[in-house]
Amino acid sequence: MANAAQKAAKRLLRDFAEVEQLQVSVKGPSDFVTQADTRAEATLREELGRARPGYAFLLEESGAEGSENWAWRWIVDPLDGTTNFLHGIPHWAISIGLEKRLPDGGSEAAAG
Repeated sequence: MANAAQKAAKRLLRDFAEVEQLQVSVKGPSDFVTQADTRAEATLREELGRARPGYAFLLEESGAEGSENWAWRWIVDPLDGTTNFLHGIPHWAISIGLEKRLPDGGSEAAAG
């Protein structure tokens, strides 16, 4: 998890330094997605998938991926604080959680 976040963070930090040049799309009222979001999500998806093949994903930009009968699922917000990021405010993060499905069908946070 840490290696995936570090790899995505390198690009996000470069993008943050050049935020005025990023392409931005409107996802909903006061909800934006940037090139930085989508690139970071792709990096995290690739790195976490390589580290734990077979784990499902719930990705902020792409939605659910993987088996509906998952035992483990990554929950990823590649750029938590997009509005701050876009305004040059250095209060944003990469959020990654790991969810474990319980025998009763519920789930619990396993890491994050």
